Amino acid sequence: MMRTARKVLLSILALGVLIYALHSWTLSTDIPVNEHPLRLKSLLFKKLHKPVEEHDDIPYHVKASVASRLKQDTCVCERDESIQLPFAGLLFPRVWSHNFSSAVQDSKVKSRRTKEYERFQKRSSSALDLLIIAEANSPLQYPTQGLEVRPLKTIIIPGLGLKELPKDVYMVNLTATMGTFDVAATVDAVFITGAGHMHMSMSSRHLPNLNRQLQFVTYTNTVFHPRTADILQMETLGHHSVFTITVGHVITPKLVKPAFKEEAFGISSHVTIATKTFLRYDKLQDLIDSIRQYYPDIVIVVADDNEHPQPVKGPHIEHYTMPYAKGWFAGRNLAISQVTTKYVLWVDDDFIFSANTKLEKMVDILENTTLDLVGGAVMEVTGYTATFRHTISVEEGGEDGDCLHMRRAHHHTIKGYPNCVVADGVINFFMARTDKARQVGFDPRLARAAHLEFFVDGLGSLHIGSCSDVVVSHASKIKLPWGKTESEKAYAKFRYSPSNNTDTASDFYYFKSRFKCMTSD
Repeated sequence: MMRTARKVLLSILALGVLIYALHSWTLSTDIPVNEHPLRLKSLLFKKLHKPVEEHDDIPYHVKASVASRLKQDTCVCERDESIQLPFAGLLFPRVWSHNFSSAVQDSKVKSRRTKEYERFQKRSSSALDLLIIAEANSPLQYPTQGLEVRPLKTIIIPGLGLKELPKDVYMVNLTATMGTFDVAATVDAVFITGAGHMHMSMSSRHLPNLNRQLQFVTYTNTVFHPRTADILQMETLGHHSVFTITVGHVITPKLVKPAFKEEAFGISSHVTIATKTFLRYDKLQDLIDSIRQYYPDIVIVVADDNEHPQPVKGPHIEHYTMPYAKGWFAGRNLAISQVTTKYVLWVDDDFIFSANTKLEKMVDILENTTLDLVGGAVMEVTGYTATFRHTISVEEGGEDGDCLHMRRAHHHTIKGYPNCVVADGVINFFMARTDKARQVGFDPRLARAAHLEFFVDGLGSLHIGSCSDVVVSHASKIKLPWGKTESEKAYAKFRYSPSNNTDTASDFYYFKSRFKCMTSD
């Protein structure tokens, strides 16, 4: 009987180990996060932009009033060279120009800007930006994605075409809702009606001429919106298609120029450390002392909402005071708002740097991948090292709200970085691109108990990683009740107030984020 029970137990353990191994193998698949989507564009360019037929032999006549509005190959900044008459500027302001490229002569600055812009393109570009043409199988041919126009500007719509069986007359109708159609050039033997309006028709007895004319169709946006889309319709007898054109401003890159040094890479020119302190000046000083042991020149920004602020002095320290008990996330906003470097490292005021707190590793992965934020690991006083990785997903839930699901897991490992994985939420020790952290922001209503709420707000906009080989230590929280100082007792009263969880659930999750429920492990 004992042998049978032992065999059953061993079988269960073996099965458990096998399942865990398979699960771990699945999660540990190396997947690159630094592939450049625009590489695909160079491979598909000829195919994506090829019209139904070239028709180069069919002549056309440029329509200057429309063609002049099209974007040129390169932009120029020209000032008003006309003679300035007295008081003319009151009615007709004079246009001035400034050439930044000519003003900057430092080759290092230009080279660094080029590299930073390449990294920006790598992070911000997507396969969704590629222009894709649906070939004329319907028999209509039109762009299916990647078509963009700036607000109130004009573009040529690429890829329009028609493949039809022989007939007496060929016709194409175009309809828009937020703009108008026209042609940049006219083609003989093609009849056009509705040019300059939201509905335009073109017909011809000669299909090659009609397809040649379709190569010159323009779209002008007439309804301003910084980011929206127009739904365009294209139809011929018996066939109808719909495609979209994105209307929006170009995303302006936010490139950070670090201080240039002749010596090797300087971490202080790329990273600022930010923290928030409340009733724990002793722990804050321990943190600062540990940072200075390894990074003597790095800037430390401290947000402080103590009732009676004490001086926090030292080289490369910026100390900002706030209204009393303003709160945890409000302090994060203040601290990060003062960062001028490309990256910001967030640490709690009771962390302690060690030889394993290698910020260079975090910078390396942010510089060479598309990640916006990378977390590290925290070693507790017990010796246990936590990474606190989470996946976050939202499931549609109808009128009552959506469902939020959090799991202690990750998506996959990162190719080239065996100790790093992709996740949706990480531990409270992370380095982020400063502009991305500001973009998401920290809800100031979350005053005392909050962490994953930041990652819920950043879901869909932050690309997050977690690396287990960058470790910071956590100061001991083990204190006997009779050994606690008055400051520690006051801190615990604020930090662990029973109302914190109730208020957070009501304000942040239910109302602001419109969740009806949440699951977590």
